[in-house]
Amino acid sequence: MKSRKALPTLETPRLRLRQIQIADIADLFAIFSDPQTMRYWSHAPFVDMAEAEAYLRNIDAGRINGTHLQWGIALREDDRVIGTTTLFSLNPRHHRAEIGYALASAHWRRGIGREALTTVLRHAFDALDYLRIEADVDSRNTASCRLLETLGFRQEGLMRERWHVQGEIQDSAIYGLLAREFFVPA
Repeated sequence: MKSRKALPTLETPRLRLRQIQIADIADLFAIFSDPQTMRYWSHAPFVDMAEAEAYLRNIDAGRINGTHLQWGIALREDDRVIGTTTLFSLNPRHHRAEIGYALASAHWRRGIGREALTTVLRHAFDALDYLRIEADVDSRNTASCRLLETLGFRQEGLMRERWHVQGEIQDSAIYGLLAREFFVPA
């Protein structure tokens, strides 16, 4: 896959999905250190700023070497990062990728996740010419499962006891969305 030096900025009426920068490190730490936000993730919340700095280096490396594309989700009104959405496990040969997302708990239940994912999915299907996007969600995360289903994803399986995080065992609900099935609900 060819290198992706610049991450395109994607905009909606309320959001700007943009490259995450060192100036966003405190916001990145706030998102990924929040136990509510991280409740269903495959790793524990960050405990110090060094973890956020390492995470940003990983984000940059993925963009540069073409393995993943991770946008900061920012409100257009102040451009502060309140979440992220990622296309990863990019496989242009087979026209597929996986999607991930995290949103600061203070911004839940406002339609921001749906708006951000809709925008990234459009980009994946239109600009990147992908035909399939997959998602791996803790099956207990009903809000995330509902969001994916609203966007047309179908649950295709359950991987039992897939993640072991902080002494807790988590199952993964595996979702898939084909380009031809993607729709934006009213």
